Amino acid sequence: MSTSGLKAIAPVPTAADFLDIVLSKTQRKTPTVIHKNFKISRIRNFYMRKVKFTQDSFEEKLGAILSDFPMLDDIHPFLSALMNVLYDKNHYKLALGQLRTARHLIDQVAKDYVRLLKFGDSLYRCKQLKKAALGRMATIMRRQKDPLAYLEQVRQHISRLPAIDPNTRTLLICGYPNVGKSSFINKVTRADVDVQPYAFTTKSLFVGHLDYKYLRWQVIDTPGILDHPLEEMNTIEMQSITALAHLKSCVLYFMDLSEQCGYTVEAQCKLFHSIKPLFNGKPTLLVINKIDVMRLDDLPAESRALVQEIIDSEDVKCVQVSCYSDEGVMDLKTQACDALLAHRVDNKVKGSKITSVINRIHVAQPKPRDEVVRAPFIPDVVKERKKYDKDDPERRTLLRDTELAEGGAGVYNINLKQNYILANPEWKMDIMPEIMDGKNIADFIDPDIAEKLEALEREEERLEAEGFYDSEEDMEESEDERERVQARLDLTAKIRSQSLKKSKKNQARLPRSAGLATLSQMTADLTKAGLDPSRIVERAAVLSGKRKRDDMDVDMDEAGGDAEAEGWMDVDGEDADGTPAKRMKTNSGAVTKREPRGNRALAGMRDQGQAAKAIKLRNLGQRPRNMLARAGEGDRTIKTKMPKHLFAGKRKGGKTQRR
Repeated sequence: MSTSGLKAIAPVPTAADFLDIVLSKTQRKTPTVIHKNFKISRIRNFYMRKVKFTQDSFEEKLGAILSDFPMLDDIHPFLSALMNVLYDKNHYKLALGQLRTARHLIDQVAKDYVRLLKFGDSLYRCKQLKKAALGRMATIMRRQKDPLAYLEQVRQHISRLPAIDPNTRTLLICGYPNVGKSSFINKVTRADVDVQPYAFTTKSLFVGHLDYKYLRWQVIDTPGILDHPLEEMNTIEMQSITALAHLKSCVLYFMDLSEQCGYTVEAQCKLFHSIKPLFNGKPTLLVINKIDVMRLDDLPAESRALVQEIIDSEDVKCVQVSCYSDEGVMDLKTQACDALLAHRVDNKVKGSKITSVINRIHVAQPKPRDEVVRAPFIPDVVKERKKYDKDDPERRTLLRDTELAEGGAGVYNINLKQNYILANPEWKMDIMPEIMDGKNIADFIDPDIAEKLEALEREEERLEAEGFYDSEEDMEESEDERERVQARLDLTAKIRSQSLKKSKKNQARLPRSAGLATLSQMTADLTKAGLDPSRIVERAAVLSGKRKRDDMDVDMDEAGGDAEAEGWMDVDGEDADGTPAKRMKTNSGAVTKREPRGNRALAGMRDQGQAAKAIKLRNLGQRPRNMLARAGEGDRTIKTKMPKHLFAGKRKGGKTQRR
């Protein structure tokens, strides 16, 4: 985990903002309408829902804060030590612990008051319990004012930290203040560190990046260190000590032999020996800076001896550079990167991982049977093979030569058949058979097809010359064409007969015209047959009066044949009241409109009075929501965003209990 991973932390609100966020969310996300006339179980659930929702909101927000901030024991030792230097580990853990305790207390308050709300016996008692629960939660959160403010400051400072990866290849620059550390990082990277001619210009860690051997390297510029005990060092110096102690890097210790930095060569050598224990296990380079002013050879003998003592020590290389004239800067970068690469490779070879791999590898060695030397066997053909030389005209031909000879890339098409391994090499270039539907197409080709086609074309030319195609009359069709046309006609007739049979399946067998008869014709026929038609006439009159026919004809056949049973017949004349009889149609046509059997709006009511009372009570219950234009008790739509009575005029001195 790098410091860039610490930056993805959401802002921490203050205690007052925390309460506003949670309580306003509770107001927006839960129902707000309750009446004392509701069932007591509904009232209890209404207020329990508010208490539980508030508790969930507090837990969600506090849980997000606790999960965003890293646990010091779970991150890289460098990041943990850096946060301890910058923010005080004890204070940081205490703030997170207080928030964790507050979350637990809020859960307990919600649990206790939900248990009490289950036994609330009135709306007033339930409301007071809800009010007390939210009040205790708010009191707990107000006490977290200082931890929340501290964590917000830590979050803002973390977001400004450079992105340091503790596990990547790192060059670490250290030394006394004002010896040229920031100038070097500005030269070799794209970093823009402030450079001034006074001490402690750099007050925190700065990171730059460079590329060497196709690898990305990070260069860390540390604040200056003074030679005094660790307990007396300030936060700025402790950042450098933390980086030296925990980062696996190549250490570049800068010295200014010209003493323009304000510190003697002797003091700079003493500082090197003081912090040398932090260099153990790391490649170290002694960088003599500002050689444009003072070189190592120009030093007095005493100072030179002190520097030479450091150079002669084990695992220390000396490089002289000048950031002003760029002399030796690239050489220093190259030596530092190479030294670190070699050191990392050595560590991997000596590490525990390589040991575990080597223990599982066994190279078998043949046991010698005698003193005879058994050299590897190389065939004579291989020994005598002439080495390929592209300038030799007698060299063997390669596929590349064939490609160039036949047009080059994009034109030449390689012949894959020449590498086929067949019983007879002459078969390589044979044309492959084309298979269609499991059959070889070549088997269906007439060998004399070309001659037959030529004969057919000659016959067509002769007929055209004789004027055979000049006649406009239809030529006599062949036998196959006549059979095809007849089959198509038979199929069309069969389809038409089947569709006609299907359409007549549910219809009367007799046509409409065959069954039409008037009442006068029927009475005449019955009288002629010696029967009394009076009952039929009376029945027809009753039916015509009930159904109010407009026409005088009724289709008896389509009505089902039984006029008396179905109540359908042709009426010729007038109804009993003298009005023209109306026409009744069959099931296949339009049916006359019938009156409904009863009013469904009155279903389940004793009488009309009870129905009117039910409608009145329904309208009365809908009146409040209709007045507010709400769809239901959960409808929180505000039609007017800024009601005038809330935003006009001077505010009164009392409290505004809107929440």
